[in-house]
Amino acid sequence: MPTGPKGQKRPADVIGNAVRVMRIAIGEESDDAPDDGKDPAAKALGAKGGKKRAENMTPERRAEIAKLAAESRWKK
Repeated sequence: MPTGPKGQKRPADVIGNAVRVMRIAIGEESDDAPDDGKDPAAKALGAKGGKKRAENMTPERRAEIAKLAAESRWKK
């Protein structure tokens, strides 16, 4: 059985997955996502950080960072 991004077990076929979703919807089965161990407040601040950093940067600096990232990606 394949696993999801957080390690939860999922059915491999489409029909099995549809049945699981239906069971969750009617309450026969619970949709338990395992705790990733991260502080929710830290996750919320982290989501805001990238946007705030981009707002404070000049367009030239953002372009410079993007060029460096592209170079490192294509270097591999």
